[in-house]
Amino acid sequence: MLFSCLCAKSWDYLYLLPLAASTVPEDELGAKLLHRTTRTVTLTPAGISFLEDAKNVMGRLDVAQQKIQRHQNTNIQVLTIGCQNEANLDLLCKILKTCREQMPQLYPFLKVIPHRSILNLFYQDELDLLFGFQGDVPIKSDTIYKELFRIPLCCIVPAAHPYAARSELAKEELYLENIVVCNSYALPSKVAEMQNQISQHIPPESTYMCENLQVLLTLVRAGYGCSVLPRMNFINSAICAIPLAGSEPLSYGVFSKKSSQSPLLKKFISIVTNSSYR
Repeated sequence: MLFSCLCAKSWDYLYLLPLAASTVPEDELGAKLLHRTTRTVTLTPAGISFLEDAKNVMGRLDVAQQKIQRHQNTNIQVLTIGCQNEANLDLLCKILKTCREQMPQLYPFLKVIPHRSILNLFYQDELDLLFGFQGDVPIKSDTIYKELFRIPLCCIVPAAHPYAARSELAKEELYLENIVVCNSYALPSKVAEMQNQISQHIPPESTYMCENLQVLLTLVRAGYGCSVLPRMNFINSAICAIPLAGSEPLSYGVFSKKSSQSPLLKKFISIVTNSSYR
């Protein structure tokens, strides 16, 4: 109620407060704001404090109003983009760089949210589009998927490991190694499946479990074991990625909905699907 009064009669409160004694919400505040005599109305210490706070509130409201007006007068076009984990941002960076060059008015609003939660946002139309691996997003009748590229599965080993110099590995060669397995929905389902297949051939004492991609990379860098991940540029020089022979590359692309095909979205998808990210 008090905030409503401030908004509705801000100038009365800020400049006429000493005179308009009948409009001051003293009962609501539970404090005496004005000292009244038959000839004058002056501010009490509580009134002075209230007046300063009210000025600050109205100043912030004025700034917010100016921001909204500037936003409405610009050509900024907002797209809400979702991805499932921070590792995908490495791939998304290349995509957005291309779009920034061709769509300077684009304002990408990125949301990085765990797998199940971001799927709910996508299906509830709170995301304009979603980047991810094809096998991890259920395709419904209203869903459109455009493949951008295919990413090979790789064995991830420390840079000093004997396998680091190899150009290719068979998954059977990992049966004699320690393995780091990540139980996280942030990983593509095909990756988790491959990790579990390999771990079945490795003793429990040689299997290290974790629940986070960064923990997996830390354990591999520290030499606790190998693992399996898609090949991505976020893997630093302390780790080597060796393609797994015979494994099917993962399809990575963009998901949108037939019911949400605005001109802005169509142009964005056209750019990302016709660009090379090699």
